[in-house]
Amino acid sequence: MTRPLLADSAIHPAIRQRIAEHHLPVIQRVQTAMAQHAVVVVGLSGNPFVGKARKALAAAGVAHEYIEFGSYFSQWRLRNALKMWTGWPTFPMVFVRGTLVGGADDLRRLIDSGELNTLLKA
Repeated sequence: MTRPLLADSAIHPAIRQRIAEHHLPVIQRVQTAMAQHAVVVVGLSGNPFVGKARKALAAAGVAHEYIEFGSYFSQWRLRNALKMWTGWPTFPMVFVRGTLVGGADDLRRLIDSGELNTLLKA
């Protein structure tokens, strides 16, 4: 899969560093969690799909790390940085062994098909 990203050559050198560091600690926090935990769920409070994903993992007996960034009206800029980093437009963002697998419905399909167990054993 290739997704269009603005080439570095199309970004003025004076702003490249600013782009590279934009909310970098947020991305690093998720990367650190991904390195330490097999399953990471990134979400926000008040989002029912985040709850669905976490409940599905609990029902499947799968431990996970949960990282919450605000609510619908707070910390949206931090969540936007994650959307720009991953290309995934919604929350939750579910990562399995460092791979973005999607959101709550995508996770449910992986659980139901048995593929989540396969990914966790790999």
